[in-house]
Amino acid sequence: MRRPVIAAVVVVLGLLLLADLLVVNESLASATDVVITAVILVAAGAALAGVAALAGRRATDVWRRRGDPVGAILVLIGIAAVLVAGLRPGAGGSADPAVAWLLAALVIPIGASLFGLLFVSTLAAARRSLAGRSREALVIVGAALVVLITLLPLGGNAGDWLATASGWLLDGPIGAVFRGFLIGIAVVGATVAARTLLGVGATDD
Repeated sequence: MRRPVIAAVVVVLGLLLLADLLVVNESLASATDVVITAVILVAAGAALAGVAALAGRRATDVWRRRGDPVGAILVLIGIAAVLVAGLRPGAGGSADPAVAWLLAALVIPIGASLFGLLFVSTLAAARRSLAGRSREALVIVGAALVVLITLLPLGGNAGDWLATASGWLLDGPIGAVFRGFLIGIAVVGATVAARTLLGVGATDD
């Protein structure tokens, strides 16, 4: 599929979703549901293809004894364990208790450990940023400290006040910045798609 065709599809689908958000119409809502379902199916297919590619690559690493064979074997065991737990006869798929146990006992602790390491590396990055004494670094670190303080798990009146403050920060300033990023990304994506569709290059500006 050529790039202009892909850009046209992206623009049409984006306009359809935007119209469904702004206009109340049953036919439009039905068409949007079909588009969203198709996107979910495509994403699921891409995820399955990614898992298959990962399993194939790690199996090749084990077979040819290259890279980290222990890590490759652990990845293959993890993939096989989740597939067996969710697809065995009588299993309930992603809602099966065995799958939930694997997530609670293995995946979530591993993710928490990674986030713990990320916290340590973030502190090191903040220290290096403050060492430069730039205004932007001071603002970023100060904002991070404010958010961290408001998320402290305290009880009593102080905890209630911090919970209220954190909710306001997430819904107000942080949410506004996040929505601004999303709107900006959407505008840039639509602009690039339109330029590609119309064949407008940088030399035509």
